[in-house]
Amino acid sequence: MKITAQEEYGLRCLLQLARSEHGKVVSVKEIAAKEGLSRAYVEKLLRLLAKSDLVHSVRGINGGYVLNRQPYQINMAEVVRALGGMPVVEQICDDHTGTQASCMHVDNCGLRSVWSNLTQYMDQFLEATFLSSLLHDEAEVAQQISRQSGIERHEV
Repeated sequence: MKITAQEEYGLRCLLQLARSEHGKVVSVKEIAAKEGLSRAYVEKLLRLLAKSDLVHSVRGINGGYVLNRQPYQINMAEVVRALGGMPVVEQICDDHTGTQASCMHVDNCGLRSVWSNLTQYMDQFLEATFLSSLLHDEAEVAQQISRQSGIERHEV
């Protein structure tokens, strides 16, 4: 799975909102400064998140953005879908046809089951991971994710 810049930075912007007191408006300028991003890019990302009803904008001199729900009510799958989405097996197969119009293994493919199970696992994992669990320090998040996934964590 490839994580795009849009997904990474969009999630970071969302976490800035999640770290603020619920209902507190956070300005685009403040988010951009904290994340080292341009205001225009932050605005674009927040508009995508607003389209998916994860945040809403507040106009005016003290305007900015606010989460629409509590961090424990927003899962990572929603965020990834809002920012670009997970590839589905058909998309993977359609993108890798070699020089043919369609994949030469379309009728009998051993890889399709791998991609299908992997994308299903990732979707389930992201559905079970909420913004609130990402608000702790890295070691605590890593332990929680490791327990949740049942996969032993290795240092990065």
